[in-house]
Amino acid sequence: MAKKLSNAQIAWRAAQDLPDDSYVNLGIGFPEMIAKFKPEGREVVYHTENGILDFGEAPPAGDEDWDLINAGKKAVTLNPGASFFHHADSFAMVRGGHLDVAVLGAYEVAENGDLANWSTGPGSVPAVGGAMDLVHGARQIWVVTDHTTKDGKPKLLKKCRLPLTGVGCVTTVYTSLAVIDIRGGRFVLREKLASMSLDELQALTEATLVADGTVKDLIVPEI
Repeated sequence: MAKKLSNAQIAWRAAQDLPDDSYVNLGIGFPEMIAKFKPEGREVVYHTENGILDFGEAPPAGDEDWDLINAGKKAVTLNPGASFFHHADSFAMVRGGHLDVAVLGAYEVAENGDLANWSTGPGSVPAVGGAMDLVHGARQIWVVTDHTTKDGKPKLLKKCRLPLTGVGCVTTVYTSLAVIDIRGGRFVLREKLASMSLDELQALTEATLVADGTVKDLIVPEI
């Protein structure tokens, strides 16, 4: 199989699509990495469920202020004009449709846009948490994930098997092998690694991949 992208490279690729002047929530864990790669000259305001709007990059090691953290308990900095608010007000922003994009991780994504990013199994995320609000409050839902599980099974499925976080909510998936949009209940391939054929990518994807027009090469820097 072709050499897959690292998590940092996936996060970089997703960051390149963040719209200028957008309000964005980054999910706990892997999606938080996207904050490192905001394109130069582009204005993006990051929101976190615990009550900060317009936080910046993580501070250097040793300079953390542990009163300033995101929802994943990671230290953050503040941009000029940043604001604090009650947890309830933060979720009112989410539920009120004030976020342009929410980026989440995933265990499974179905071709109709269903998302499963929590599980009741051993060692799993214990509850769905605020993700269920994000997937129905944000205008676009992006997923960043490895293309397959650790044992090589597809994560992009015809139908999710795990408990759902949201129904028909995902708009784009950024994986270690491809960029895929979900349109009309189908996985529409936008970009793939140049070193991988469509047949090879399809073999690692349970649902059918649709090449609707030109499929571009997925190109990222060494990070």
